[in-house]
Amino acid sequence: MEQWKEIAASSDFKRLVREKLRVVIPATLFFIIYYFALPVLVGYAPRLMQRRVIGNVNLAYLFALSQFFVAWGIAGLYLRAAARLDVLAKKITDRQAKP
Repeated sequence: MEQWKEIAASSDFKRLVREKLRVVIPATLFFIIYYFALPVLVGYAPRLMQRRVIGNVNLAYLFALSQFFVAWGIAGLYLRAAARLDVLAKKITDRQAKP
């Protein structure tokens, strides 16, 4: 338990948490806003969302489909960020593993 308190108090660990929050919070906020934009737009701008784009496919369907691509894009960005965060985490664990 003491070792954990020492790790949590270290500047490297605090930096790791800050860096992770710099990625997770904006990505989460962006996705939540993007996700809820569809029902809001369908409710408040139905004529816009009913506009046909390709055949019977309207803007609302394209927006809904785009949410999959946005989620995959955010996941890809997080994977890149996680690789950086893993380097910081390894540095912390390596330091603690030394006798």
